[in-house]
Amino acid sequence: MPRRVSNPPNPWVSVHADWLGEPPEASLEVYEEEARSIIASNDSPDIAFEHSVNPYRGCFHACAYCLDGATPILLGDGRTKPLAEVRVGDTVYGTVFDGKYRRYVKTDVLHHWKRTEEGHRIMLEDGTTLVASADHRFLTNRGWKHAAAASDGRPRPTLTTNNHLLGTGHFADPPGESSDYRTGYLCGMIRGDALIRSYDYGGGRRAVDVQHRFRLALADSEALRRSRAYLRAFDVETKEFLFQAASAGRRELGAIRTSSRSSFERIRTIIEWPLEASLGWQRGFLAGIFDAEGSYSRGILRICNTDPVIIGRIAEALARLRFDFVVETRPREKPIFVVRIRGGVREHLRFFHGTDPAITRKRSVLGQAIKNDSLLRVVLVEPLGVAMPLFDITTGTGDFIANGVVSHNCYARPTHQYLGFGAGTDFERKIVVKTNAPERLRAELSRKSWKGDTLVFSGVTDAYQPLEAVYGLTRRCLEVCLEFRNPVGVVTKGALIRRDADLLAALAREAAATVYVSIPFADEATARKIEPNVASPEQRFETLAALSAAGIRTGVSVAPVIPGLNDSDIAEVLSRAREAGATGAFLTLLRLPAEVLPVFEERLKESFPDRAARVWSSMRQVRGGRLYDSRWGSRMEGSGPRWAAIENLFEVECRRLGLNADGEPKHPRTSTFRRPEAQPTLFDLQP
Repeated sequence: MPRRVSNPPNPWVSVHADWLGEPPEASLEVYEEEARSIIASNDSPDIAFEHSVNPYRGCFHACAYCLDGATPILLGDGRTKPLAEVRVGDTVYGTVFDGKYRRYVKTDVLHHWKRTEEGHRIMLEDGTTLVASADHRFLTNRGWKHAAAASDGRPRPTLTTNNHLLGTGHFADPPGESSDYRTGYLCGMIRGDALIRSYDYGGGRRAVDVQHRFRLALADSEALRRSRAYLRAFDVETKEFLFQAASAGRRELGAIRTSSRSSFERIRTIIEWPLEASLGWQRGFLAGIFDAEGSYSRGILRICNTDPVIIGRIAEALARLRFDFVVETRPREKPIFVVRIRGGVREHLRFFHGTDPAITRKRSVLGQAIKNDSLLRVVLVEPLGVAMPLFDITTGTGDFIANGVVSHNCYARPTHQYLGFGAGTDFERKIVVKTNAPERLRAELSRKSWKGDTLVFSGVTDAYQPLEAVYGLTRRCLEVCLEFRNPVGVVTKGALIRRDADLLAALAREAAATVYVSIPFADEATARKIEPNVASPEQRFETLAALSAAGIRTGVSVAPVIPGLNDSDIAEVLSRAREAGATGAFLTLLRLPAEVLPVFEERLKESFPDRAARVWSSMRQVRGGRLYDSRWGSRMEGSGPRWAAIENLFEVECRRLGLNADGEPKHPRTSTFRRPEAQPTLFDLQP
């Protein structure tokens, strides 16, 4: 069902909505404003910083622009995944416009939503079928257009049968790993790149005169692992070893081998040419020979070999799968045959998806242009007349590739009660964007009263929420801080911060930069229920590792601690954070002020009905019998034996791991701050 408006009473407004019947559906709204100031000052003793910058008010949690969950999405490794199964932190393909062409680029998934909406079927000339909400937008030959007209009658660009969508057309189904597919893959891989030979040492010099050797050496471990696993499925065990160490200009080569006569003979049987090749075998053979002898560069997909029999088998399989290809001969002492698949990205993706080679680097379409040469004219748009679960993602580029067409993702954001909104669904559906934040920050840093104290992003809401991918306010503010060499600190849950690793690393060198990633849960399932639209714990640990590797001082924020739910995760979170390069850590107890309590209660009952009573009991144990203590000095931490045990566990683990070895997190030095010299104006240059 659609999410309905549900907000606790707002103490800052005189009227609170009450509905006799079902409350209306929660709306999605974005508010832009020009802030009068951007640096906020803090006088609370509970918070370890004095100044913060907040470009946004609120955080994303929902979206009305959705597609059917079965829609295949193009992933960064060249494969596909149903939209419903995509997760925050996954890498997918989006697009950027370089002035002449729109090109494929890789981008991270920042948020993932599910919503119930009426579906609309969009059918294209090549047979592609898409199911989307009326609000969803697709890229056409005439710009972005919504799937259908707005329900309230407002005019907006809408798909018509005169439109052509941009992209490649529908994606091919993966081949699956049948026995025939595995046999075909091994045949292509071993015939293309392995040593399989018997040696006869006659004369009685050895206990066994005939020696058998099988060896497969590859620079790409993905294909080597697949080959070894497929051989094991046929009861052939191999040993893995280092064939060649990495050196200047050469990659490391791993290898597998066996000298067992029974295994050798089994391999020879596996790679025999079939009398009648099944479609599954041919798909596997194409994947194996491509991993062994194929390449994909600058939009050219080719497979090379000197054996005309292998070339014939490749041609036979490609013809059966209806690929347009040519076979070219390069004359040499031993001629080399080159099979080249034509048709551009559309056909190359069809090859990758329909055969599923193992090597990721050979499947990359990065930087290639998206051209309108596919049969993607819209032939039908019709409402399905039923509400259905639909999904959407937010990416760093603002779009993604859905079943071969360029699909837009849109945003809406909440704020909070000081602005007259509610703390429930309003907080999940509305946002205020301070569009002039970078300009205000430059003006405030230029004041003589500013001394270069640390600026924390953000003190109220996450500076790396998904809307940052569209507005880029946090990045532009960091650029201002680098210009002034002003120290910064960041606390975030968002994987989008990886985008700004270059800026933060420069700040770390020129002034100081510290990033704390909030990771309250080690368990993926629990995290998904409490924080459904945020990067998973695994992705946050990867973010820590990436920032640490860039030379940025990092730490982990175990916040909020929810006794009875995630206090048992503390040791694992700290240990994994240390492995990822974190040097600092802090923890904060869950805060439940009056307006937040009913919202958390609703989420807890919905997600953990069997554990809710235990959590409430545990909260009272650490709050002196209450659920919250609003006093300064008490609101961020607990009291009593249960809280003492939590703190003791945290401190013991920090000492064991060497976290906070330099004491409590300190404000970075301020001596680096300096105001850039004003650039001379035209009048200054007059003689």
